[in-house]
Amino acid sequence: MGEGEADLPPAAEKKGAEEEEDDFGYRLFPDRNKKPQSFLVRSLFTFHNKCQLMLRLTLETNPYARLLLEALKQSGCTVFNDRHFSCENCDGCVSGGFDAATSQIVLCQNNIRQQSHMNRVVTHELIHAFDHCRAHVDWFKNVKHLACSEIRAANLSGDCTLMNEIARFKFGLKGHHQTCVRDRAIRSILAVRKVSKETAEKAVDEVFDACFNDLEPFGRIPHSKADAKRAYRDFQNRDRYTANL
Repeated sequence: MGEGEADLPPAAEKKGAEEEEDDFGYRLFPDRNKKPQSFLVRSLFTFHNKCQLMLRLTLETNPYARLLLEALKQSGCTVFNDRHFSCENCDGCVSGGFDAATSQIVLCQNNIRQQSHMNRVVTHELIHAFDHCRAHVDWFKNVKHLACSEIRAANLSGDCTLMNEIARFKFGLKGHHQTCVRDRAIRSILAVRKVSKETAEKAVDEVFDACFNDLEPFGRIPHSKADAKRAYRDFQNRDRYTANL
């Protein structure tokens, strides 16, 4: 499994050589290894229905998601709802994940209960999908690659907006956004990789400046929906000049 969007305390850290071989986070997404349920069974499952409805609303109306979908399409990686999103039951510590092996975004239907949460998770995972599309990311073996994408996802998805931080009872002044991005990137790595906290922190710190300042495809840090709408408008118009030459 690629990386997850973790909201609860991360899984326990690796404690020694006797630890079982890393499963790359798949333990957090148990439905990945199960036989798909029939459409009728899934249709009768309330969590699944609600997840699908919230997903559709996000993809159709959320400016963060709409920008990322267009950016992916322009990069040659068109996203299809039925193919690239899957509502599943997950472990209690994650809300979503990007499965690089299948290029599929997993949405944790048992953990996502509000539309605002769905908007944020979809955006977070679409940033991972965008990184997967545009770069040769080694999700499974190179923790620095994972750290870079987690930094970008925390920075650009709205994870660290003032309102979200207040809801977590976290307050800060100068530099708080960077602190939030760093902390959430570390938490996400620890949630899906059996590495020590020190290893996760070192990876994040080594790539932080470059990855924090990589604002593609937004061109700015979208601190609000208004920022995201402006970024979406700018993205739509960025090639207009050269197209008319």
